[in-house]
Amino acid sequence: MLEEINVKDLSAKELCFGLVASKFNQSYVDSMLNAAIEVLRKSEAKSIDIIRVPGAYEIPVIAGHLVYKKSHLYDAVICLGVVFRGETTHAKHISEAVCNSLADLQTNCQIPIVNGVYLFENKEQGDKRCMDPKYNRGVELANTAIEMAALMKKLKMDI
Repeated sequence: MLEEINVKDLSAKELCFGLVASKFNQSYVDSMLNAAIEVLRKSEAKSIDIIRVPGAYEIPVIAGHLVYKKSHLYDAVICLGVVFRGETTHAKHISEAVCNSLADLQTNCQIPIVNGVYLFENKEQGDKRCMDPKYNRGVELANTAIEMAALMKKLKMDI
């Protein structure tokens, strides 16, 4: 059962975020992107950089560039994409490759990579999770990025 998104009162002061967003299925991705940006701005993020890529499959290489080449710039990276299942297994392969790459990336670089690349069965699922403000995953993704970035900063201070 799909639950409504809980809007959290979080502080992102002094935190910097990179957002990597697919241009493919752009209306869905843009809706999540806008919701995430709104949360980050309301939380007073120090900086928000947005990088657009052609499709979901291209997200991991740019996320990797952000955390390895520009690691001092970002406390967390949010990745946004939408893939719709079609008649072949291509969508499943794309989604699994992206998911595995992002999981490996965050454990290797020790910077939170928030995976907002979704595989939907149909447009109704995409409409509900991306377009409906009560369920927009962009809010949830931004909340997670803020919480993880703050936690990682705290853990670094405790060492």
